[in-house]
This record gives sequence, structure tokens and C-alpha cells, in this order.
Amino acid sequence: MIDWFPSIIAMVVCIVITVARIIIGPGAPTRLVAFDTTNTLVVATMVIAGMMFNHAIFIDVAIVYALLSFTMTLYVAKYIGGSKF
Repeated sequence: MIDWFPSIIAMVVCIVITVARIIIGPGAPTRLVAFDTTNTLVVATMVIAGMMFNHAIFIDVAIVYALLSFTMTLYVAKYIGGSKF
């Protein structure tokens, strides 16, 4: 379990940085990219946690979360672009 701890710390630091970019981002597209990056980091953290604790359910949840995150990013990007659904 100690072997995975530095990678979890690195992921949490990256998540904090991207959340800061979401808060102070200059515009909606920048915030969307930062939010998508945060979601990707959360998925990677879930996969690392699944390997760390030896539970496959974390990886299943990470896959579903990644699919939902991708779909949400597409819809929000289309909304920001100004086209109708």
C-alpha cells in the first residue's frame, strides 16, 4: 500500500491545481477544459485506488464515470459553441 501513496499524492496535487484553474479561469472554454482534466485525474485516481486496495469495483466505477464525464463535456462544449441540441 505504501508503494502507491506517492502517486495518489501527485494526483491530488494535480486535482487541486486544476480546481484552482476552474475557479480563476478567464472564460468558459478554459473552465471546461480544466473540469474535463479534473475528471480525467479523478478517473486515474480511482484506478490507482482500485489497484492499491485490490478491488475491481473501483475500476468499474471509473469506467462509468469516464463515460459520463465525456458525454457531459460534449454537451457543455456544444452549448458553449452556441448551437442547439
